[in-house]
Amino acid sequence: MKINSLTKDEALRALVSTDEGLTEAEAVKRLSESGPNEIRETRKKSLIIRALHQITHFLAILLWTAAMLSFLSEYLHPGEGMMPLGLAIIGVIMINAVFTFVQEYRAEKAIEALKMLLPFFVKVIRDGMEKEVPSREIVPGDIIYLSEGDRVPADSRLIESSLLRVNNASLTGESETLNRDSLPAEGELLESPNIVFAGTTITSGSGKALVFATGMGTEFGRIAHLTIAVEAGPSPLQQEIIRMTRLIAVLSTLMGIVFFAAGQVIGRGFWESFLFAVGIIVANVPEGLLPTVTLSLAMGSQRMAKRRALIKTLTSVETLGSVSVICTDKTGTITQNNMTVAKIWHGFTVLDAREFTGSSSDPLLRAVRFCNNSKVIGNQYRGDPTEIALLRFAIDKAGDMQGERIMEIPFDSDRKMMTTLHAIDGLKLSFTKGAMESVLPLCTGLLNSGRTVALDEQIKKDALAAYHDLMDKGLRVLAFAFNDYSDQTPETQHLESGLIFLGLIGLEDPPRPEVPAALIKCRDAGIRVIMITGDGSRTAVAVAREIGLVNEKPLVVEGSELAEMTDRQLREKLSSEEIIFSRMAPKHKMRVVTVLKEEGKRVAVTGDGVNDAPALKKADIGIAMGLTGTDVAKEAADMILLDDNFATIVNAVEEGRAVYENIRKFMTYILSSNIPEIVPYLLFILLKIPLPLTIMQILAVDLGTDMLPALALGAEKPTPDLMKKPPRAPGERLLNRGLLGRAYLFLGPIEAAAGMFGFFFVLLSGGWQWKEPLAPDNSLYIQATTACLTAIIITQAANVFACRSAQRSVFVPGFFSNRLIFSGIAFEFALQFFIVYHPWGNKIFSTAPVPIVVWLVLIPYALLLLGADEARKAIVGRRRQRCSS
Repeated sequence: MKINSLTKDEALRALVSTDEGLTEAEAVKRLSESGPNEIRETRKKSLIIRALHQITHFLAILLWTAAMLSFLSEYLHPGEGMMPLGLAIIGVIMINAVFTFVQEYRAEKAIEALKMLLPFFVKVIRDGMEKEVPSREIVPGDIIYLSEGDRVPADSRLIESSLLRVNNASLTGESETLNRDSLPAEGELLESPNIVFAGTTITSGSGKALVFATGMGTEFGRIAHLTIAVEAGPSPLQQEIIRMTRLIAVLSTLMGIVFFAAGQVIGRGFWESFLFAVGIIVANVPEGLLPTVTLSLAMGSQRMAKRRALIKTLTSVETLGSVSVICTDKTGTITQNNMTVAKIWHGFTVLDAREFTGSSSDPLLRAVRFCNNSKVIGNQYRGDPTEIALLRFAIDKAGDMQGERIMEIPFDSDRKMMTTLHAIDGLKLSFTKGAMESVLPLCTGLLNSGRTVALDEQIKKDALAAYHDLMDKGLRVLAFAFNDYSDQTPETQHLESGLIFLGLIGLEDPPRPEVPAALIKCRDAGIRVIMITGDGSRTAVAVAREIGLVNEKPLVVEGSELAEMTDRQLREKLSSEEIIFSRMAPKHKMRVVTVLKEEGKRVAVTGDGVNDAPALKKADIGIAMGLTGTDVAKEAADMILLDDNFATIVNAVEEGRAVYENIRKFMTYILSSNIPEIVPYLLFILLKIPLPLTIMQILAVDLGTDMLPALALGAEKPTPDLMKKPPRAPGERLLNRGLLGRAYLFLGPIEAAAGMFGFFFVLLSGGWQWKEPLAPDNSLYIQATTACLTAIIITQAANVFACRSAQRSVFVPGFFSNRLIFSGIAFEFALQFFIVYHPWGNKIFSTAPVPIVVWLVLIPYALLLLGADEARKAIVGRRRQRCSS
């Protein structure tokens, strides 16, 4: 038998408890049996597993392979400098792993700091005395006290109740407050009026309750557990990096095998060919890409944090940039979550709230003040947000009126109204407040200018027209009525009959001022915004029109309609240009998100309740509310809005797009240097010349000189037209033909030509003859490889400017608009001077000082690279203009 159907005594016996509560000894015993009253993160990976993941993903495995090949080469053929290479690659893997782990761990700790869902202390009865204990120590069988403003610490059966009302929004998504009592009831627990659930809020009244479920055994915990079953899947960036690294791995391995075989065919020795093959593989693997991507994402997450968006995992930064649909709540995200009285219909006139004047004897203000369960405690208003707004309005207009409440007929979701009876200044007055369709039929008269007139059909039509007009303005409208029982003692059943209609009050939750501009930005960016709200259709449409979300007559789908639709019908509805979902429960939101994803959309969804968690996890980007969101919602989300503001989502999308563009920029930059690293090995094997570039010198470029300039490209600001382009298609690749062609067939060959020119310039200037063998320690040979390395550095300095945009001239964004680039180039040249002119650099990288003339003859190649890329951009730009016209 369910606990809600038991009497108080039966419930106490079922949980082996008494009116005096548990003993401390019994509470300690039950705590050890049931565990602490907290939501555990089911199947959460341990720190060790999460740390290991950072060194075992596909790109890391590719680097591990390169390191192992280096160690194998050193073991089988020592003295070729392969040991330092292997150690350096492992260093890259570990540094990147530590950095990523620390960044995500810090985000996790920041999220834990936001967790304020369950109360810290709860009043309980133990050993017959009232005590305060930490909420995590509550156990089944405890008797707890509940009062206005409290959060319920565990699922409990009410055993005493005094006008107790609860807000289940955190659990069900429905903001309407519900009456609760202690009488036995049949039916499901969620619908039972004698059950209060963990994480919900007591809005008014008081009571005592018997705890029957704690922690993961609560309804709250059950939903948290179900969230685990929803697989989030890899982010778009993770998928792209996996594809890219597989492609690089296959190409590198094939090239290594082919040129090892070629070396053997033309008579090179086994170890010479093997060393060459390892060099080709290492030259193809962009060792600097992994830390550069990680640092770029980290910088993006920090920029988002400054814009009030907390990113939990680094890859979510880029995923935001691919979003094509945003499913957003209304209350608190589109609006300010600050209910205020906006309009009053009184005496056949609609007045702005600021224009309304009244006194403590005004019946409408009395009804607003007394038919109200919110309170002022100290300097704070406590209670339901709507009632707080009404109370604040009444006090502002007429001061704190005095009266004694005699009785109350509580609000009921079926009746949709409440009535109170009061003794005020020697009078006995009843006040009724509720939905227009509930209150108006109970009225026989209307108060106009202090006189009561009969409520005929015309007056009813006028009142209904005013009601609909206020609703169409996006207001939540309540009707008020009263009666005077000073000369009689009314019976309860007669309190809500023969009423005198007082008027209508429209309340608004004003839209956030930033939202209209943010919606325009979304429209320009090709991002569809769909409002999914628990509010009524008229209010939702009015607010949507006010903020510019819809222009024409939108299609409105209510939760009850959605529940009866097939997925095919829902897809047809979603194809409508303008659509709003109203009266929606969180389970409906999950279904909308699922269908959108099946349609190939990249979906971001907002949520704050426990039941929102599955939808948040299912979405490509789940966005939880930092101010009002529940613990479970924050845990399931990828991003947390620290200000609950829709405009922050749009700002984060812009940052995500910028991160994606910047990753492509520095990938072009990094991959460009692969060609001047590969070409020396090809010429070495094909032309039988001395090897122009050593493996350690390749590493000097990939992990040394290229790093800071690449990071500077990762910090580029969003371009002005970034949010005027449609979201990239799901099938669009990070590493596409255009990027590869520009890096490998255009920029890279220019750098390779510079490197080979520098190499042969030094050799020929030193009297070298073609095919003359040179020992690895020959000073002329070492100078020549140094010149080849220097040429790559000089052209890469020009390349960083070229890579700032694939289409726009280097002068368009402003040559000096990214000062980090100059810092990166300064570091690049400082490191190169160390490598070329310092004894330690000479020893580590097998280099030797070169005369200044070598630098001077190589500088024209940097100018050639910039000029050639500017010409390419101009040609492509003209073609694009012709195509568009």
